[in-house]
Amino acid sequence: MSSALLAIGRRRTTAERRRDRERDIIRATRELFDERGTIDAQIDDIAKRVGINKALIYRHFAGKEELFALTLVDYLKELDEGLQQKDSPRRAPLNRLKAVSETFVDFCLAYPAFTDCAMSLLRRTGEELFGEITEPVMMKLGTAMAAPLERIAAILKAGQRTGVFDVVDTDYLANHLYTQTLGSLHMARVGLIVSSGQPGHPVVHHADVGTVRETAITATLATAVGRIALKRPSATARKSKGETS
Repeated sequence: MSSALLAIGRRRTTAERRRDRERDIIRATRELFDERGTIDAQIDDIAKRVGINKALIYRHFAGKEELFALTLVDYLKELDEGLQQKDSPRRAPLNRLKAVSETFVDFCLAYPAFTDCAMSLLRRTGEELFGEITEPVMMKLGTAMAAPLERIAAILKAGQRTGVFDVVDTDYLANHLYTQTLGSLHMARVGLIVSSGQPGHPVVHHADVGTVRETAITATLATAVGRIALKRPSATARKSKGETS
């Protein structure tokens, strides 16, 4: 075998080893996320989980934010697989959106670190993200986010065609519903709600996870229906009108 072919073989083997190492690091990061949450997942702990020196992680990733972004990509791919299994174009759009919303909410509840990681990135400006995450990784993150968003947008378009959902920009609304759900599920993550008690003494209550779940799903459906709901007289209003006529 020529030296040129041997060199190509060595480069391919090195590239494969690098990809395997990166997958190991991302897998370890996600394991620690699920066990401890994003705040307590430190680079030192990730390196120990993989069995490598911490310095090696920075050879594969530009920094902690980039590693966390790629871990979010891993979550998003699993989420989209779940949405694909539950979604069926044969269903009525409202039922499709309900099934997809239930799957999304349950995924957030099963993996609280996903919500934390996603919310953390959403709080950053584009300029901040591009300053900490390389362009190839941003492309991977954008592609991973686009898959579930495209699915939601397709359901919204189907509902608009049948007159079930309000006619608004479906790409915008898909992003809005994604962010809205993450925000709602953050309440379940915190586990607390606040109400007024005596003047100057607010009362802190436990947030019931089941209630948060149902509210998040209902909010998704209500937002999709939007202004159409205002144009439909409620059953109570129709009954009242019938009684007075």
